[in-house]
Amino acid sequence: MVKRIVVTDCGSTTTKALLFGKTEDGWRTLARGEAPTTVERPLSDVTIGAVNAFSELEELAHRKLLRDDLSDGKAPFIQPGDDTTGIDLYLSTSSAGGGLQMIVLGVVSSMSTESAERAALGAGAIVMDSVAIDDGREQHEHVERIRHLKPDISLIAGGTDGGTTIHPVLLAETLLQADPKPRFGETLKLPVIYAANRDARAEVETILGKHYDVTFVDNIRPSLEQENLAPARDAIHELFLHHVMSHAPGYRKLLQWSPVPVMPTPAAVGRIVQDTSAREQLSILAVDIGGATTDVFSSIRTGEKEFVFNRTVSANLGMSYSIGNVLLEAGVQQIKRWLPFEMDDGELTDRIRNKMIRPTSIPQTLDDLLIEQAVCREALRLSLIHHRRLASGLKGTKSKRTIGDLFNQGDDRGFSIGTIDLIIGSGGVLSHAPERLSTALMLLDAFEPEGVTELAVDSIFMMPHLGVLSEVEPEAAAQIFNRDCLVPIATSLSPFGNFKIGEEVIRVTYQGGSLTIRGGEIRSIHHEDEITVTPLGRTVDLGKGAGVSVTLTPKHALIVDCRGRPLPAPTSPSTVLKTMSALSLRTP
Repeated sequence: MVKRIVVTDCGSTTTKALLFGKTEDGWRTLARGEAPTTVERPLSDVTIGAVNAFSELEELAHRKLLRDDLSDGKAPFIQPGDDTTGIDLYLSTSSAGGGLQMIVLGVVSSMSTESAERAALGAGAIVMDSVAIDDGREQHEHVERIRHLKPDISLIAGGTDGGTTIHPVLLAETLLQADPKPRFGETLKLPVIYAANRDARAEVETILGKHYDVTFVDNIRPSLEQENLAPARDAIHELFLHHVMSHAPGYRKLLQWSPVPVMPTPAAVGRIVQDTSAREQLSILAVDIGGATTDVFSSIRTGEKEFVFNRTVSANLGMSYSIGNVLLEAGVQQIKRWLPFEMDDGELTDRIRNKMIRPTSIPQTLDDLLIEQAVCREALRLSLIHHRRLASGLKGTKSKRTIGDLFNQGDDRGFSIGTIDLIIGSGGVLSHAPERLSTALMLLDAFEPEGVTELAVDSIFMMPHLGVLSEVEPEAAAQIFNRDCLVPIATSLSPFGNFKIGEEVIRVTYQGGSLTIRGGEIRSIHHEDEITVTPLGRTVDLGKGAGVSVTLTPKHALIVDCRGRPLPAPTSPSTVLKTMSALSLRTP
């Protein structure tokens, strides 16, 4: 019987190890250790960092995990475990060395190329660039761009089965001319997945076969009305494990330690999001904001028990290494609007650039913290725009529409912020904010949820570990996710409809009293008893239909956000200050 499991997440800078154990109360997290990742030179062996993380687990858990002699090259931990020593199972995820990096080549940017991006992103990859025949760049520009990239895998998509073979062949010739080198093992052939028109396979094999390791899978877009991502995703996972990981420094040893394949970190997060969504029957939006990238995951209900999963990576939107790009894309005024104090544009720009120069620094003053949280709002907002684009319906298809579709604010794949039941935030700026309600406010300002939405954070970025754990122990992963990983912050109630600033919008009734909230106001209500919220206007919608009341029993704070949707931009620092004060947040 499996009672003790260690799972590591080998990140780009830190290897995080968690010890899970089966107790009398079920599965729990027993200890957490971490150590610097050692995939880069001079060590160039990822297992050294993993062993160091194991050592910290030993100290914190007061349990002997490592064998005394580690010089024989075998797995370093004691296995199987007993009541006081060792473990029964070891699992791992990885994004070390920058994670899985891919380039995508497609025929039409808004059709086959987008489908290929969805396949790559869903498999846990970072898309370094997407090349499409119609993207406005000349052939020589495509060649020049690809030549300077060092991907792990390339993916070719485009052309419906039975259609013309000219364009997929052109993409193969473009790749051949560019001759990109693989990131690891430059003497090896770069893996190429061909998921395009099947009628062009023979010609593509002739063009690429001698120079690349070509894998042929079913067409991603066999017809305009179909999207078939699973074969390409499976091929990406297979190549990542047996080609990319096996040639990365030290990974061959790491792969031998575990009976379960090492998963890309984003793929593991996506797995736990999907599992939770299906188990709890919830539409979930999860975000992980890091120093260089922001990952957005969504699992949205499209039928009685059907969900559509999407993942996107905003590769240049982050809180340290990429913070300058957030400033560039959002603009200084967009960031400045979230500050509760006046600041000169030049000073704000300088402070943000200082963070880019010193990416590992943390805010030293309250003003610095509020600036970082303002940048976070814009990074999340821009990432959601990117996610909406890729999570949209299939382009180029014909569909019958009715008059009711004019009033449907979602898209063809069902993505609508109003359908989200749970938003999960992860990343230092969200998970480690000094005040939980400030995290809730960042999520509300960036995503603008409608109706009733639960807000939570991943306590210590445990979701990757639980994603790979769910492959072998799904019940254990579910218990730990609910008990130790997910930290509920508040229940958000955001009315939408036609109401004006200052107008009475809703009445909140609870045991011992009631209050009326007007348009433009936001309140936090702390009552553990049943709360009834009643619309005061015929067009006011609380998520159940215009004019329909809702009854809630919040486990934590209830945040009633009557600022309207879409959210109007704050008019002055005093407006932001008023919002913060309404939630009892510290103000400058």
